[in-house]
This record gives sequence, C-alpha cells and structure tokens, in this order.
Amino acid sequence: MVGHAFMGRAHSQAWRSVGPFFGPPLTPVMAALAGRDAVRAAAAARTLGWASSEGDWKQLLHRDDVQIVDICTPGDTHAEIAVAALDAGKHVLCEKPLANSSAEAEAMVAAAERARAKGVRSMVGFNYRRVPAVTLARDLVADGRIGTVRHVRAQYLQDWLTDPEAPFSWRLDRDRAGTGALGDIGAHIIDTAQFVTGHRLVGVSAVMDTFVPERPKPGGGTAAVTVDDAALFIGRTDGGALASFEATRMATGRKNALRIEVSGSSGALSFDLEAMNELWFYDGTEDAETAGFRRIVVTEPVHTYARQWWPPGHLLGYEHTFTHQAADLLTAIAGGTDPSPSFADGLRVQRVLDAVAASAASGAWADVEGSL
Repeated sequence: MVGHAFMGRAHSQAWRSVGPFFGPPLTPVMAALAGRDAVRAAAAARTLGWASSEGDWKQLLHRDDVQIVDICTPGDTHAEIAVAALDAGKHVLCEKPLANSSAEAEAMVAAAERARAKGVRSMVGFNYRRVPAVTLARDLVADGRIGTVRHVRAQYLQDWLTDPEAPFSWRLDRDRAGTGALGDIGAHIIDTAQFVTGHRLVGVSAVMDTFVPERPKPGGGTAAVTVDDAALFIGRTDGGALASFEATRMATGRKNALRIEVSGSSGALSFDLEAMNELWFYDGTEDAETAGFRRIVVTEPVHTYARQWWPPGHLLGYEHTFTHQAADLLTAIAGGTDPSPSFADGLRVQRVLDAVAASAASGAWADVEGSL
C-alpha cells in the first residue's frame, strides 16, 4: 500500500478483515507499506498491521512478495504510481478520483489495457457502490421496479470546511487535489448515480464557488485556496433522464450526507449515507390508498455483502464498504475476470468532472467527452 493517512487506515482495516469474514479465494498478506517519510511509514506500518515499510514507493515494484499495489495517495501521484505498478506486473487498486485530469486518466486506462492482456487487473475505489443498500437500489432499477428512470437528484454534503479558520491542507491545493468538493466528493455521487441507474451523463451545466479564499497554514501564515468549496450542476443522461448534483464541504450541520433519489415512471428510490443501512422504496403500482415510501433495512442474508457479517438487523458501517471492495478485487484476480469499477469507469467519471469545471468556467453547457 502507498500512503497511510485517512484512506490508508480505511484500506488497512479492509485488508485485515477481508479474510476472516469473506474467505476470498486469495488470502491477502499485508507485506509492505510505503510513504514519503521512511520514519513515519515505519510507524504507520506497525500501527496498521503491515509487515514492513519503504520510504520510496518505487521499491514495492521490485519486491517479489508484492502482487497488489493499493494506492491511497493524493490525486497528483495516482497516474505515476499506477502506470509504473501495472507495467511492473502488479495488480492495482487506486483510490478515487482516478486522476487529476482526463489526460492522466487516459494514460492509466492505456496502462490497464496493456496489463490486462497479461492477466494483470486494476480497479478504482468507488467504495459507496458497495453499500448493500446502494447495491439493492441498482438491482431494483435494473429489474424494472421503478420503470423508466426520469429524474436523478444527488447530493454529497459535508461541513468540515465551514469554519474559515479550518487549516489549509493538500485537499485545498489544485496542484495536488485537482479540484475541491467537485473531485473529492462530487466524484462519488457521479459514480453512484451512474452505477444505480445504468445511465451515463452526456452533458452538464455547472456553477462552482470558493467561499473562503485563504486559510491558515498549520505551521503559521496563510495559503490561498485554489479549489472549489462547492459545485452544483445539472445534467442529462444517455437514457434520457434529467439529473441534478450538489457537492459541498460547506453545508453546515451535514457530516457525510451522500444522498441520491431516483424517480421513475412507476416508482422511486431514496438513499442517504447518514442512514446507510436503509433504502426507501416507492412502488407506484400499489393502490393509492396505502401507497407510500417504505423503509427497507438492508441487513438480510439475501442482500449483497450483508450475509458475510452479522445476523439480520445488526448494522454495517462505513469501514465495511472497503472490505467489500477488497473481497471483490481478490475474487476477480483469482477468477481471471475484470473487477468493477474499472479504470475505464474512473475515466468516465473524470470526463464528467472536467466537463463540470469547463462549464463553470465558461458559463455554458458542456458535453461530456466521449459520451456522444
């Protein structure tokens, strides 16, 4: 694994728990953790359960005991690490968004295709696809339970930057993060919407804003914020649906509210990550006298992933989605199949991000590249 901060901790938890709970066909051995600072990497390896550490990620590529490289670093490093790892014959799991630009993502897809021809697999980490309630929503749409999809409303609302004195970090630096709320959390709702509906966004109209242009640096002084605090856009899908999206890290009082509602010709679905074990379903074919949204607690053995954990009604959390991700990747590698979401899926999301940024900059409608 490369990187050991927030995502590194989440992924480490997944690699530790996937074997005991899922019994995948391949058993992961946490061989090595790499970071920019050798001392900090060694300390993180001891804390997170890795057998050894490296002060340079390139050393992982020369180790025979490393078959998978898990990339948990800021977006500006994804392309370099992923391409080098794939070309070295290592399977790759890369955190989202796939890259900081479509050009970088295209290079990663090309590397993935070269590697695929040699049996080497790659996957991008959109972990919210693996919430059992989100998977159930996808299945209900695919089974025609809500009819023709007409509207998609998606939000990702957080408030950790509401305080103007919140310190500057790499996530506020365009060179490292690419974009702000748009790529950090907007990428999730774009992927979730496309995953649930089976549609792809083909065009967008957007606005973006930075409410706090300068923030204090942890070591003193201030730094300019060069990314967006909030992004709002509307779009149209290739299935003829209209969609609206809002991504912000300035929604006071909202901690991690990824929400999606899909309205169809004969039903609807609604999900909120802050109640992640629940899916709300409306069946428009029921008698009007008793019809209404009903709450489904998605913890039954029939629900994807849930049967591997606890008895019905015992709730799952955020961390479980990363374990599901690890299980799916290991199963695909063992079976010689392509895991999902692929780097190509990540590129499609990146192209939407680029179109949103272009629309916000120009004030005009922007087509999503490669979607027409």
